[in-house]
Amino acid sequence: MFLFLAALPLTACGDDKDNPDPNDKPATPPAEVVHGKFARGADVSWLTQLEAEGEKFYSPDGREKECMQLLRDDCGVNAIRLRVWVNPKDGWNNIDDVMVKARRADALGMRLMIDFHFSDTWADPGHQEMPEAWKGKSLNEVKSLMTAHIHDMLGALKKEGITPAWVQIGNETRTGMMYPLGKLDADFVELVNTGYDAVKADFPGSIVIVHCDEGDNGWHYRELFGKLKAAGAKYDMIGMSLYPDASNWEKLLSDMVNNIRNVTATYGKPVMICEIGMPYNQGEAFDRMLSALIDDCASLDVKGVFYWEPEAPSGYNGGYDKGCFINGTPTQALDTFKKNLPIYE
Repeated sequence: MFLFLAALPLTACGDDKDNPDPNDKPATPPAEVVHGKFARGADVSWLTQLEAEGEKFYSPDGREKECMQLLRDDCGVNAIRLRVWVNPKDGWNNIDDVMVKARRADALGMRLMIDFHFSDTWADPGHQEMPEAWKGKSLNEVKSLMTAHIHDMLGALKKEGITPAWVQIGNETRTGMMYPLGKLDADFVELVNTGYDAVKADFPGSIVIVHCDEGDNGWHYRELFGKLKAAGAKYDMIGMSLYPDASNWEKLLSDMVNNIRNVTATYGKPVMICEIGMPYNQGEAFDRMLSALIDDCASLDVKGVFYWEPEAPSGYNGGYDKGCFINGTPTQALDTFKKNLPIYE
């Protein structure tokens, strides 16, 4: 996701209550696994920060509820996506913070996607900054640091018996990652392969994703995945993002569906919609789009859909307005996730 994000989180960590507690445990007891075949997902990486800032969440009948449990019980969500930053200045999205959220997701029986940004901050096509401590290093040194970072995160999960279903190597890497070494026309492929090998060393069964933005833009995917194919890059799945609104979703969805057909046929990989969202006050339109997308997925090799930061209040973090909660309560945006559809079985 890229937008306003230069305005980084407002919360400071000088106060203990604002720091992610690595020993935080979910308030609810372990639940039966709600896996299902098709991932009905949500990226809730902001959740611990929102909680530290006092945000509360409520079921449609007005009961206060922990957000992930609310998403599972009241919105049909069965999978959680969490971003990982290397050394963020305020602590949010570091390994300890990710573990707080990963424990909750696991205790609720939800599958987990880990999204490595390989940066200290946001990574997207316009901003792929090398972690500060890695700058000036050689390619081999960066590969070693990257491998160690992956093992640190995945090792923390393994220590607690949590297996990620999916792992992203980079976030929206249309132009590469970890500039300048990892630019698309530089050593991007070698870094993707390094990440793949590191993930498989810890979790051989986890699915490795390479993620691109603008799922409706076939040219981007031909450019990125054509290069990966030509170089023999190692990955298991293609990740997509899409951020339409009520006025253009039908056109963008149609273009994305055509793109999905093309990339699955050309590159032989299934697709995950890793990020999707629509303005918070267009929940009805989003539910129509989600319903149409799920219908299309029945004939496509698509393994799931993840709403990006549904819990975020409008205008959060400098302007994000594509959550699907209003006053802490979910809108109808995710109602299609609650339906009893054959693709979910």
